[in-house]
Amino acid sequence: MAKNYAEVSRAIVASLGGLDNIEAVTHCMTRLRFVVKDSAQIDNATLKAIPGVMGVVHTDAQCQVIIGNNVNLAYQEVLKLGTPNRDGAAPLKRKITLRSIGAGILDALVGTMSPLIPAIIGGSMVKLLAMVLEMSGVLAKGSSTLVILNVIGDGAFFFLPIMVAASAALKFKTNMSLAIAIAGVLVHPNFIDLMAKAAQGQAVEFAYIPVTAVKYTYTVIPALVMTWILSHIEYWIDRITPAVTKNFLKPMLIVLVAAPIAIVLIGPLGIWIGSGISALVYTIHGYLGWLSVAIMGALWPLLVMTGMHRVFTPTIIQTIAETGKEGMVMPSEIGANLSLGGSSLAVAFKTKNPELRQTAFAAAASAIIAGISEPALYGVAVRLKRPLIASLISGFICGAVAGIGGLASHSMASPGLFTSVQFFDPGNPMSMVWVGGVMVLSVVLSFVLTLILGFEDIPVTENTPAKAAAENAKPANVNLSKV
Repeated sequence: MAKNYAEVSRAIVASLGGLDNIEAVTHCMTRLRFVVKDSAQIDNATLKAIPGVMGVVHTDAQCQVIIGNNVNLAYQEVLKLGTPNRDGAAPLKRKITLRSIGAGILDALVGTMSPLIPAIIGGSMVKLLAMVLEMSGVLAKGSSTLVILNVIGDGAFFFLPIMVAASAALKFKTNMSLAIAIAGVLVHPNFIDLMAKAAQGQAVEFAYIPVTAVKYTYTVIPALVMTWILSHIEYWIDRITPAVTKNFLKPMLIVLVAAPIAIVLIGPLGIWIGSGISALVYTIHGYLGWLSVAIMGALWPLLVMTGMHRVFTPTIIQTIAETGKEGMVMPSEIGANLSLGGSSLAVAFKTKNPELRQTAFAAAASAIIAGISEPALYGVAVRLKRPLIASLISGFICGAVAGIGGLASHSMASPGLFTSVQFFDPGNPMSMVWVGGVMVLSVVLSFVLTLILGFEDIPVTENTPAKAAAENAKPANVNLSKV
């Protein structure tokens, strides 16, 4: 049954304390992300009971409402409720603690990367298509069509610093065109050639300051940190620039200050941070081997629940760019995603609740076919608890099998039936057998475990509180802050 997202959105806003309590709203692939002023005003019980809401996650001042694959429909309805003017309003001051700093870093990373995921997945799928066409002999190696296909697929990754800068500019509320211009310096052909010479030992300096040889294509952290710094540089230059010269002097000074800082300091620092995180992750993988994949397979749904799974995105991209494959995080996702799908399938098979059956079937299809597991995680597993336990057990076992089989991904798309080709290794035909076996095992094992563990079925009349919330929501006076 199709959801009335206008009604759902009104109920969500009302449960969050009304539009006056909402500072901003964005969305990722499955969640509405609200920045609220006072979390004490949120009615969590009513919010979770709204039909169409699969779950709720709280992180610092942000309330994330899980909608599923149709999140954009709900987002558009939320925007229609109104966008009040915040001009002149004082920004909210939050107490600085280690927890708030950590939450802020995570929020910046997730908030920047989430809007870019469609482009990353799109590019990954085109690269996979090119690989399949070459493997099958449809396109000859080196043919112009194959080269162009690979360029199309690689565009999102090669110019990733520019995409990150644009997205981060929205996140940090700074000038997007200036952020893009500065990030463009890092991937300019002449600068790339200069960095290649520096890597070969040639001295490169800017105004007598040595420039470290760094490759910025395919990277995330340097552009992210650079844009955050830019937001502060823009603020201070705006304060010291005379009003009569702002149109030309302000942007020139910003670029002249920010670009050299990015090249000399922020860029190399960002690369070192990213490389350090990658080294730590894959050192653990080197010591634990298949066990690390198994552990990640069990932990993955829990990481998704906290939003921390996006922390691995820069690491995965950088590893694939440097080595051509990633063999720890991506293989673990096969078992995690499809296990959630198998558990949802078991719930759909056993439940007596028609609405839950429909939700579980749709969630299972999303997880198994497309690799989008959040509908299954929040709409079924977390809601019923025991299917989540079954999924975690299955994810551990299937992660172990994937690790033992030496599976590695050559691209970055959420693992599912349609994207399984990313694990096929042309030099190892058995990789096709291993990935097929892990996928089948994930669905079957989680299905059986869910039936064995059982679950407390949801009565058909459970959703009455949510209907009341939707009826009580008043769209006429609802306000949303600027996004």
